Amino acid sequence: MTVWRIDALCQTLVLASDGGVPAAVYWGPSLPDCDLEAVSAQARVDVTGGMIDALPPISLCPVEGDSLHAQPGLIAYRDGRQLHPEFRLIAQDGHYFTARDEALGLSVRFVFEAANGVICAQTELTADEPIVLHHLAAPVLPGPQSGDIRHFAGRWIGEFQAERQAWQPGIFKREARTGRSGHEHPPLAFFCEEACTNTQGIAFGMHYGWPGGHVMLAEELPDGRRHIQWGHATGTQGQGTRFKTAPLLLSVSDTGLNGCATAFQRHIRDDVVTWPKPDTARPVHYNCWEAIYFDHDLDTLKDIAKRAADLGAERFVLDDGWFGTRDDDTTSLGDWDIDPRKWPDGLTPIIEHVQSLGMVFGLWFEPEMVNMDSDLARAHPDWILGRKDQIEGRQQRVLDMSRQEVRDYLFGKISAVLEAHDIDYVKWDHNRLLPAPDASQADGTLELMNRLRRAHPSVEFESCASGGGRIDAGILQQTQRVWLSDSNDALERLRIQHEAALLLPSAVTGSHVGPRKCHTSGRMIDIRFRAWVAAQRHMGFEMDLRELTDEEAHVLRDVTRWWKDNRDWMRRADILRLDSHDPAVIAEQHLAEDGRRFVVFAGKCSSGTQILPKPLRLTGLTPDGTYRICLRNRDEAPGLSRANPALKTGPVDLSGTFLMRHGLTLPWSFPETMWVLEGELQ
Repeated sequence: MTVWRIDALCQTLVLASDGGVPAAVYWGPSLPDCDLEAVSAQARVDVTGGMIDALPPISLCPVEGDSLHAQPGLIAYRDGRQLHPEFRLIAQDGHYFTARDEALGLSVRFVFEAANGVICAQTELTADEPIVLHHLAAPVLPGPQSGDIRHFAGRWIGEFQAERQAWQPGIFKREARTGRSGHEHPPLAFFCEEACTNTQGIAFGMHYGWPGGHVMLAEELPDGRRHIQWGHATGTQGQGTRFKTAPLLLSVSDTGLNGCATAFQRHIRDDVVTWPKPDTARPVHYNCWEAIYFDHDLDTLKDIAKRAADLGAERFVLDDGWFGTRDDDTTSLGDWDIDPRKWPDGLTPIIEHVQSLGMVFGLWFEPEMVNMDSDLARAHPDWILGRKDQIEGRQQRVLDMSRQEVRDYLFGKISAVLEAHDIDYVKWDHNRLLPAPDASQADGTLELMNRLRRAHPSVEFESCASGGGRIDAGILQQTQRVWLSDSNDALERLRIQHEAALLLPSAVTGSHVGPRKCHTSGRMIDIRFRAWVAAQRHMGFEMDLRELTDEEAHVLRDVTRWWKDNRDWMRRADILRLDSHDPAVIAEQHLAEDGRRFVVFAGKCSSGTQILPKPLRLTGLTPDGTYRICLRNRDEAPGLSRANPALKTGPVDLSGTFLMRHGLTLPWSFPETMWVLEGELQ
């Protein structure tokens, strides 16, 4: 038997094989060298197995036919018959492992790469003759023997809703069959041991980096073994000879969920995303959608742009409505030519005006979609995906992105607009579900994105899919920003951002200050809360700026200035979720890369159950260090907060031990308010 170990900062994966497909015999927190022999000795017993107290571990690709009686990691057919391969290991270098069944002409390859605290695991399958693939799992790993499964549900304007599921005999399955990573089942889960919180306990994190729909299976066998599988949505890869899964990102933490989260954040920011201008500060956005919708008027937009620049915006984004005869959402998708009625002189006048104000210009596209009332649909009805009598979503249908001629058409149209204008940024939208899931659709979209990025390397791309319907490491290989939700309701955003921080770094997460009365919830929220919630991530504005009072404009200008002053170090900061003992408070701590400074955002969602605020414990600090703590927005304390705790009157100096063990008692506040604490190591 041979044993291999793969290490990535805080985690160790140990694989073992007696000649067949390797199995994971240990996956957990970093393993000292002295413990490897003990794991190896146990593996020698387990791998040979055959006794009730020494069952073999489940391999990286379990298959039917080996009497496992568990969910197989490979289901494939040839000539109508299911294949039952017997793989033997034929090559390995400690990071890739190739096994083959010569009789069936099948080879399977497992690839492991360690980067920035994350292990990226991927399975590749090659067939000598064509097969029909139903299911191929990324390397299958064991689940912990205690605790529960933390995963996410969601919907439009209600993304990243945290769920918990106890392990139980049989299979727990989550599958996104909408053709994208999805609001409803984002490809992210954590397998936590008992008593795991944000800041303590052992957690195992998994993210499947694929934007085309996925399946997750967590199975507990009658003998007690547990295993976890991820792959493309079943039955979506069709027939062929070469297949592969998306990378499965793995993280392990013995410091709670935060350890997994920061590993994912760093990996996405530093290893997944390619930044067109890596040395340029993240610009403050202004998006005009909720100000004008489809009603484009040059003079109105010039006025709004001037106001945006005065408030601190550095990028102006013209959203839907600039092309074809697009006066509402029933027409013109696919006709990517500038509307001469609205823009008789083209987009140059608005771009030049925006640039004269010191801002760069961005533009909205929805390339994968088409309206039936469009020149494109009339000319090429065969380019449209799905049945003719399908139910439409948002008055639109989907183009068949697997067709080269469709991608060539879109590349030509989009590239022509980008070449003719000085455009810094593209908002790439995706506003309906596929009529049926198909992996080739996502493959085609990623190919088109990659082609456009190569042709226009200085342009930044954002992924929007009815808000947060397509957020994953796969789409982020081609984009630099995600639109987390179409809800600009700060109360909703506070929760959504908090949950999404288990995967996403601040630098890629767009968050905008919405209108006084939210267009998706009808809720009226004070400008201070709206502004500070947006300042937690990549900040922007999305409202009719003409509605602002002088006081509101002053607040927004002040918070924007604060964000600009802090954005460079916050871009590389770890977002640490805090364990709030008050369910009304959602709090997080952004800790600088060098650990010497931080900012805490403590948002109060509702009235607390007790009169006095509970102490809020911080995390990740130097225990014997002294930190100077300042309440940045102490002037926002309401009149009912009459006491004078030290934070209200000036900075306080406290030890890291005190801040982490006892915590800070914040001043009393109303619901829908945010305290902002700045700390610096002395």
